[in-house]
Amino acid sequence: MDTKDKKFSVEEAVKIISDEASKKFVEAIDVAVNLGIDPIKTDQAVRGATNLPHGSGKTYKVAVFAEGDEAKEAKDAGADMVGMEDLADDMKKGNIDYDVIIATPETMRIVSPLGQILGPKGLMPNPKSETVTKDVSGAVKNSKAGQIRYKSDKQGIIHSRIGQVGYTEKQLEENLVTFLTDVKKAKPPSAKGVYISKVSISSTMGKGLELDMSSLSF
Repeated sequence: MDTKDKKFSVEEAVKIISDEASKKFVEAIDVAVNLGIDPIKTDQAVRGATNLPHGSGKTYKVAVFAEGDEAKEAKDAGADMVGMEDLADDMKKGNIDYDVIIATPETMRIVSPLGQILGPKGLMPNPKSETVTKDVSGAVKNSKAGQIRYKSDKQGIIHSRIGQVGYTEKQLEENLVTFLTDVKKAKPPSAKGVYISKVSISSTMGKGLELDMSSLSF
């Protein structure tokens, strides 16, 4: 189907993606949000975290930097790995098989030197993405439940997973609207003009389909 220069409702886009999806594995459904920001300006960087009503369909592996009672809370909440210097040393060796890394404020003295390793992978803990927190139990549970953490890239675009093939149109639309509502709230005060200029969704192996903004309410 020729989709060039066309815009679709969420329902139409999901149907096309589902019809064209691979039958060999379950493809993720991702969203790309073009923002009206100047990505060069650090005060216009957009990042945040939100809980999707229907989850993302992915199982997340979580590591936590914590000690004492907070370490126990993290383990009880389901963290895959909890540590301090030992965990940092392991990551320095390249062992970073995690989707989310959480840290308490007190442990950032250990985590900060890992910035050059974790930063490029999008794993550096940050208060805005709720990964630097005293509530490690809540952060771990949210991560395991599929909480989405996002950050604008050098082109001023946010990429994120919002579900997978097999989700209903209603589930994906509710996930998407929840995500876009959170991105809207994260608008930098210094950003001028149209903030969310374009939204596209695609499956892992599929082409991007631009959504008709008038079909979305957020």
